[in-house]
Amino acid sequence: MSIKVAVLVGSLRKDSYNRRLARAVEKLAPQDLAFEQVRIDDLPLYDQDFDADYPPRCQQLKAQIKAADALLFATPEYNRSVPGVLKNAIDIASRPYGTNAFAGKPGAVIGASIGATGSALAQQHLRNTLAYLDVPLLGQPEVFVQFKDDGPIDANGEITVDSTRKFLQGFVDRYVEWVHRILRR
Repeated sequence: MSIKVAVLVGSLRKDSYNRRLARAVEKLAPQDLAFEQVRIDDLPLYDQDFDADYPPRCQQLKAQIKAADALLFATPEYNRSVPGVLKNAIDIASRPYGTNAFAGKPGAVIGASIGATGSALAQQHLRNTLAYLDVPLLGQPEVFVQFKDDGPIDANGEITVDSTRKFLQGFVDRYVEWVHRILRR
């Protein structure tokens, strides 16, 4: 049986480092995990008025998250926090109260940046939000990938630096173990 993983990338940039990172993780994962990128670039801004009658695109997002067995978040860091587009998608999929599509799904947070801290503060903010939304998160290893002109992951998600491949494989192995453990409960 395949485990469906919803992947939310917090960057809309065409050549997003975080999209590259998510692709690299997917390529390292075993065949029993099926990764599905969740589109978040076409969502309206969350408005509590939606709670009475959710727009179709928002209903579609909620259904996509509900259909997933597990979650993977790849976030850049904008002004020391989570990008607005990612937070908006989380707000839409978790509202109105009592209809949280994320609840109970095992997840992990990873991130990439050109900065030396590799999205550490954004990841911490995201972890706080996801803890409130009842997403059991993999705590270790934390993944903070620093991108430079020569990699470490190319535009196709191929890892070009051996130490990065080894580190990410360790993360993927732990993530897979985590997902299986949580889903067996």
